[in-house]
Amino acid sequence: MINVAGIEITPELVAFGGLATVAALAAIGVVAFNNAVRSALCLVVNFFLLAVLYFTLNAELLGISQVIVYTGAIMVLFLFVIMLLNLGAPQILHEKWDFKRPAGIVLALVFAGLIAGQILPSLMSASRPVSNPALDAYGSPQAIGRTLFSTYVFPFEAVSILLLIGIVGSILLAKRRI
Repeated sequence: MINVAGIEITPELVAFGGLATVAALAAIGVVAFNNAVRSALCLVVNFFLLAVLYFTLNAELLGISQVIVYTGAIMVLFLFVIMLLNLGAPQILHEKWDFKRPAGIVLALVFAGLIAGQILPSLMSASRPVSNPALDAYGSPQAIGRTLFSTYVFPFEAVSILLLIGIVGSILLAKRRI
């Protein structure tokens, strides 16, 4: 173990930092690629890496849910939309380099600097927490279920109603085309 500026660098911290860096690069790849298929593949990589990060935080249920729900179901939906709309076909764009792209890059760097300026000082002053018996069940199915169906029951039901409305709307739109 290496001690840098009062922070103990462990192999777990290095692995977590490496995974988080690759996940952040994959997230940038989602919006940076012009090709929809490449963006979707970057999103798949990001979803898998987020699941691995959940596993490193001992939140196994969240990691498994990430793989099943997002990487499985949501990405299949995205890929069907890409195939249906033929978004994977190469398109020739003849756009001039105007002020929008450089201005967007500058704004993205400014916002990234602002966020880093807020996050990095608290990360540098953070210390390793002591063992807390109340937090030992963190990420377990019982703890998530208890929180989901007590504190967050109204938002949970609101999201389920919104998803149901989306499903019914997509069925109605699909029936009109036939």
